[in-house]
Amino acid sequence: MNASPITLLVCALGGEGGGVLTEWLVDTARRAGYPAQATSIPGVAQRTGATTYYVEVFPLPLSQLGGREPVFSLSPVPGALDALVSSELLETARQIGAGMASPERTRVLTSTARLLTVQERMQLGDGRADAGELLKLVQAFSREHQVFDMNAVAKECGTVVSAVLLGAIAGSGLFPFERRFYEEAVCGGVAPEQAGGMAKASLRGFAKAFDIVSRHQQQAGYLAQVMGADAPDSHLGADDPALSVIPTEAGIQGFPEPVMEMARLGYARLLDYQDRAYADRYAERLRQVLTAEREVDPDGAHAFAITREMARWLALWMAFDDIVRVADLKSRGSRRRRVQGEVKAADGDLLKVYDHFKPGVPEFAALLPPALAKRLVAWDRRRIAAGLEPWALPLKVGTHTVLGMLALRTLAGLKGLRTRGSRFAFEQQMIDRWLGGVLQGTRRDWALGHELALCGRLIKGYGATNERGKASLLHVLDHLAGLPDAQAAAGAVAEARNAALDDDAGKALDATLARHGAPPREIQPQPIRFVRRNPAPRKAA
Repeated sequence: MNASPITLLVCALGGEGGGVLTEWLVDTARRAGYPAQATSIPGVAQRTGATTYYVEVFPLPLSQLGGREPVFSLSPVPGALDALVSSELLETARQIGAGMASPERTRVLTSTARLLTVQERMQLGDGRADAGELLKLVQAFSREHQVFDMNAVAKECGTVVSAVLLGAIAGSGLFPFERRFYEEAVCGGVAPEQAGGMAKASLRGFAKAFDIVSRHQQQAGYLAQVMGADAPDSHLGADDPALSVIPTEAGIQGFPEPVMEMARLGYARLLDYQDRAYADRYAERLRQVLTAEREVDPDGAHAFAITREMARWLALWMAFDDIVRVADLKSRGSRRRRVQGEVKAADGDLLKVYDHFKPGVPEFAALLPPALAKRLVAWDRRRIAAGLEPWALPLKVGTHTVLGMLALRTLAGLKGLRTRGSRFAFEQQMIDRWLGGVLQGTRRDWALGHELALCGRLIKGYGATNERGKASLLHVLDHLAGLPDAQAAAGAVAEARNAALDDDAGKALDATLARHGAPPREIQPQPIRFVRRNPAPRKAA
């Protein structure tokens, strides 16, 4: 018996059904008549941390072993894996970094989906790991690889990602099992046509992933025969049906190709956020930037990077969060379906969802005309100056009830008030100041315009974080963008922006401003609250 077991490492996140997937694989092997063993190396379960499972399958059926039993390993050996399958891209890279994958041996099946780590979320700037670099790592340390968004497939099929992972494994041909044995394992021995609702959903996800991977396996095999070592990698492109396609809107026609994808996303976001007139306003602002960029770079040598960055950050700023937007998102049917999937609610289960809100004066004032909003904010500031807490209205809304859903949908229907409110007017004024700075800076020097466009990253979050970002942006526009030397101004703007993103306390930004001769930022007044101290209880005599 000279054959060696086929080795597979399954990488999933807590709550994704990695244990169920492993049970399916072992059950499939036994139904097909092959010896198999699985061990788990759990991390933190229940949607936090990573869980890994190690599976070994002997490539000869039991009928050919003459009563002999193979000896399996309990844990994976770095560099000795035949395949690695993962539901999350960074987790795939982590396992590769641990030496698990070998470029001479290991086939990698991974999802492009990301669940941001705590470290990534803590960054004021864009703290996300570069997906392009992660994919390069997968390519460099795999014999072959298939990459697609498994979470998108699972969502489309109404199932969990473990079923999609099973379909990817089956479609790769890693194990010598017929497809029907996988399907029987998913259905628990019941014929697929007699399976229940959840099993049918799992079968849909299995079939979709099976078709995606097996199709690309066939294409890669054909290309390898024709092209040899020059065959392209099996990384699913934008034309794959697993990836969503955003239709071209009439309002954004005429933008160059490097800008078009981001402009489509921005236009669609604002169309959903408000209405077509607001989305057209976005497109018109973007055309102003494109015109200015073409004046200084008519040949598009920089791939219209200023316009592309503005397409991203302008859309995000114009779609600022307010109570209307929050109510709209929380009352959508897609959100309830997502919650049902997260808690794995079966058909007939009673699911109750409570949302907690605490709108304060700024949220209500945002929908009022400027004059009324000013009076309401002044009233709240007088309360704070008197030592009271800012006024807020704590709410607990059961969105599973008719009244709760009706309340949210009523609030979500107040889009018409949004454009008449004080917050909308203020945000548009601020956006126009930034837009004007970008246009003026672009006409002075392309690099300066590009750095000012990237300053849109400063506008994020809500409350004090959002206000601090706007204040930093205004200071950059007023005191650094206008430096006499345009190239020096570009460098100063970049340095100040990075300082503001790296240090939420603002000390790094203040130091950068001083280094470039800009005045310091104004110190914002903070209320001082005095708390009455309870007298100590008297001791008994």
